Amino acid sequence: MSIALDTNVFDSVNHLFSIPESIEKFMYSGRSNENNENRGVGSIPADILETPKDYIFQLDLPGLSKSDVQATVEDENILVIKTSGKRKREDGEEEGCKYIRLERRVPQKLMRKFRLPENANVSSIKAKCESGVLTVVVEKQPPPPKPKKVEITIS
Repeated sequence: MSIALDTNVFDSVNHLFSIPESIEKFMYSGRSNENNENRGVGSIPADILETPKDYIFQLDLPGLSKSDVQATVEDENILVIKTSGKRKREDGEEEGCKYIRLERRVPQKLMRKFRLPENANVSSIKAKCESGVLTVVVEKQPPPPKPKKVEITIS
């Protein structure tokens, strides 16, 4: 009985330590919204903030420079962020150096598409890439003027 209990405890503890890997496999395995043209292309995690004046997209692109990133608008309201370069691993400076563990992903290509709201002003999008974070600011268009109420006299 003691051996079976020890084995169950060991299995349970081992399972707990593998949860981060399970979550990662679940999150990154198969994206249901990817179509055939995006197969093999990684997705960029993003935060989107709505302010009274604009929408702010923040995407982490560690190790990439602004020349590795392309931002475009397709089909009038689809914001597309692509990376063309890839982060390079630095080899050890001394002979005989080798990696013991590689946990950081080195994607070849990343892409993310966002459908912009109707009130997005696509002609005034601004983007900047600093310290591995791409920030894209999409201004909101002012709301259309409210229709005036005109009294009509009925004769």
